[in-house]
Amino acid sequence: MAAAPAYEEDLPAAPSWLNKGDNAWQLTAATLVGLQSMPGLVILYASIVKKKWAVNSAFMALYAFAAVLICWVLLCYRMAFGDKLFPFWGKGAPALGQKFLINQAKVPETTHHFKNGTVESKMSEPFFVMASLVYFQFTFAAITLILLAGSVLGRINIRAWMAFVPLWLIFSYTVGAFSLWGGGFLYHWGVIDYSGGYVIHLSSGIAGFTAAYWVGPRLKSDRERFPPNNVLLMLTGGGLLWMGWSGFNGGAPYAANVDASIAVLNTNICAATSLLVWTSLDVIFFSKPSVIGAVQGMITGLVCITPGAGLVQSWAAIVMGILSGSIPWMTMMILHKKSSFLQKVDDALGVFHTHAVAGLLGGLLTGLLAEPELCRLILPVNNSRGAFYGGSGGVQFLKQLVAACFITAWNLVSTTLILLAIQFFIPLRMPDDQLEIGDDAIHGEEAYALWGDGEKYDPTRHDSSRVDKTSPSPYVNGARGLTIDL
Repeated sequence: MAAAPAYEEDLPAAPSWLNKGDNAWQLTAATLVGLQSMPGLVILYASIVKKKWAVNSAFMALYAFAAVLICWVLLCYRMAFGDKLFPFWGKGAPALGQKFLINQAKVPETTHHFKNGTVESKMSEPFFVMASLVYFQFTFAAITLILLAGSVLGRINIRAWMAFVPLWLIFSYTVGAFSLWGGGFLYHWGVIDYSGGYVIHLSSGIAGFTAAYWVGPRLKSDRERFPPNNVLLMLTGGGLLWMGWSGFNGGAPYAANVDASIAVLNTNICAATSLLVWTSLDVIFFSKPSVIGAVQGMITGLVCITPGAGLVQSWAAIVMGILSGSIPWMTMMILHKKSSFLQKVDDALGVFHTHAVAGLLGGLLTGLLAEPELCRLILPVNNSRGAFYGGSGGVQFLKQLVAACFITAWNLVSTTLILLAIQFFIPLRMPDDQLEIGDDAIHGEEAYALWGDGEKYDPTRHDSSRVDKTSPSPYVNGARGLTIDL
């Protein structure tokens, strides 16, 4: 039966290997992941912090998104998905030339062999162009840095952050990505990280906690009282994050196939379950459902399902949601308050709990719950399965544990060395006089151009000759009007 005209070869723009449906889905998935960062996390960070830090927090995310893209195409993509330099690192090179970008996508080090040298699974060669893969993987790298930023909001020197982003991308992120996804030693050993539970979330959580230690804490007044300046906008950012996760996990198979559909469904099931469990715990222990808590529960569910989204059954996604809504809740609400060490480290948004703990939990649960038939759809190592399915499943759980230790250790050491190197040239923490003021001192800008937010009228800052106050309103609770003399 002849192919429909829309799918026929149309040289040179549509070669025979190009699957237009897969290419369209990959670009859509990449855009969804990009929207998680821009504007999702930009909005979330700007609204979840104290008003005086809204601009700075949003700018840190905005800068990271742009800086990562340039570093990615200049060097880092091929360090993560190119030819092998070391078992844990690829050879850096630009991904800019048309001869590279218009060819069929491939990850050259992913050919997997049996012990006797024969091929067990072929090299990963999706049916779309390399440019689509480069952009898709960029969005993953960008969101990792932005998630990490959540640990150091409200005090990191913006110049130190600008130096940190490219250095951490080069020396930390690319190592985890190549090791687990690009054909490195953990990939060939059979460790499962479907869409970034370790590469993205465990990495950002550990690196963020480490950075928070070296940068130092916020002002005491900010640590004691750090209310969100706009809860409704925070929900908007959280909603973009949740909906964008369909591209996050749905794009991982590099095809619009059966596994992508399973991943998208499981992602939403786990997130919803986790949100409900976290909210229920808030009601049980604090008598009130917290909106911030609901967003945290949503995030932990999304993070937890990520390492196994297309590999576990949907009932298992509910189990993972129950655990991701309760275990990170306990580490954040109970363990954190009882641990003097955790209290010393000022992790501003609790990224350690929502990403490191939830990512580790998801990776280990995948080692228990990965279903053999689903594993066969995508994994390079035959007979992969979780421990609950017998066979080699027990070994799989141990592999997941070892990989988590490697990612944790690498991020702990690399983040420390990068920050200590930066500290020789740039102070990591802002001076206290800037910390007292916030956005206006750092950027010369404020989030809300409104007067009257608990401030006294200052005639030296406002031209009173241009403002004619009307007579007071007879309504005690009404707003006072202002007539502008133009």
